[in-house]
Amino acid sequence: MILEGGGMGPVEEAVRSDVEQLGDLVGVEPSLSEMAYALARSIDTAATGECQTCGEAVTSAEDGRTLPQLNRELRQTLAQLLEGRAPDDDDDLGDLASPD
Repeated sequence: MILEGGGMGPVEEAVRSDVEQLGDLVGVEPSLSEMAYALARSIDTAATGECQTCGEAVTSAEDGRTLPQLNRELRQTLAQLLEGRAPDDDDDLGDLASPD
């Protein structure tokens, strides 16, 4: 089964959309985003049992990885990608609990 949209599965498509919303990538972000794409592609392949590009049947646990492990790795990679983009806390009242 070859999927529409360039052969991407739903997880890879969602990850690419999310990363695109980040705008320009700097530092290690391009590498992390490529890792996220590869993990998402592996998740799609493991979930369907088919290569997302050619439609050939593949084993669901390539290289001994399982779907839950791939999911954890993808979540961690996305968290690292977003880590440096956390908004600054400019809340003037946020430090009321600490005495000055």
